[in-house]
Amino acid sequence: MRGPEGRLDILRGVGLAVREGESFAIVGASGSGKTTLLGLLAGLDVPSGGSIRLDGHALETLDEEARADLRRRLVGFVFQSFHLLPALTAEENVMLPLELEGRDDARERAREALQAVGLDARRRHYPAQLSGGEQQRVAIARAFVHGPRLLFADEPTGNLDQRTGHHVADLLFALNHDRRTTLVLVTHDPQLAARCARRIELEEGRVAGAAERAA
Repeated sequence: MRGPEGRLDILRGVGLAVREGESFAIVGASGSGKTTLLGLLAGLDVPSGGSIRLDGHALETLDEEARADLRRRLVGFVFQSFHLLPALTAEENVMLPLELEGRDDARERAREALQAVGLDARRRHYPAQLSGGEQQRVAIARAFVHGPRLLFADEPTGNLDQRTGHHVADLLFALNHDRRTTLVLVTHDPQLAARCARRIELEEGRVAGAAERAA
């Protein structure tokens, strides 16, 4: 990318492969390039060099419309700050990606997704009427409702207290296990990262280390 003084290389020499159905963590200090890498893997940004392949598609060769279509079909997102629409109920927030696809069963599937995260009784509540943990569970339901093959999570427990964060993490890994959805997450939490099958550590835009969870 370009900064005020010219080209700025945020990531350099990063090579990795994420296996289908696994859980994969990206860790590192603030400013190490974690969120930038996540954005590149999801096709939200385009690399200035190198290649990123998602489901066999070279993302750098696709225009924004094609990348957006690929994300819509294959990818779910969970963000640290939830990104729920305040004027919509929990149910309506979860329905949104299905409605964008023109699905006739959007409400039914949204309710099933909210049941899966234990929030069916809160489906008619607005985000401001929900706790932080409940809002994050709505965000998880929205991310999973269209059956993505790949879930990206950027600091999914960063705004939650420890107990609620553990509950949300349990939910993410349960859905990853039960639905075989590939989980790629960015986190500062070493305990959360240790729960993933594999993890890499970034340092100043480079891979400084890698680890795999013992079987």
